[in-house]
Amino acid sequence: MAISLQVNGTRHELNVPEDMPLLWVLRDELKLLGTRYGCGAAQCGACTVLVDGVATRSCVTPASALGEQSVVTIEAADSAVDQAVKQAWIDLAVAQCGYCQSGQILSAAALLRTNPKPSDADIDAAMQGNLCRCASYQRIRQGIHRAAAVLGDRS
Repeated sequence: MAISLQVNGTRHELNVPEDMPLLWVLRDELKLLGTRYGCGAAQCGACTVLVDGVATRSCVTPASALGEQSVVTIEAADSAVDQAVKQAWIDLAVAQCGYCQSGQILSAAALLRTNPKPSDADIDAAMQGNLCRCASYQRIRQGIHRAAAVLGDRS
């Protein structure tokens, strides 16, 4: 099936099976390897991308269902919010093994776009679908608070 897909600001014309998950289009067809395969069942969050700014599990999202929606992967996440989250992750050494971090970062950025001053409970609720094998959840929460503070200082 021929589909047209907007990824990281570029329109791609692809001939892929109608039910092909976005994850495999990104990794296998477009060679964007920052989006990770974790569980294949939308339970771990490693495959999270932004679809029109919303954190979306790409492993269960058929690429053909996206239509005109815009997909952003970790490779192109460079808005002020994305940059604040990435810098907080660096400053606080949030990542250990790093496998889940592209999904964690994009989920955190999506949260901060809708809730610029989240509480711990808000963070826990927004991030509950992102698993971390290394259990760095406290540093993830601290990173989100740090990014929120930096962004708040800019306004």
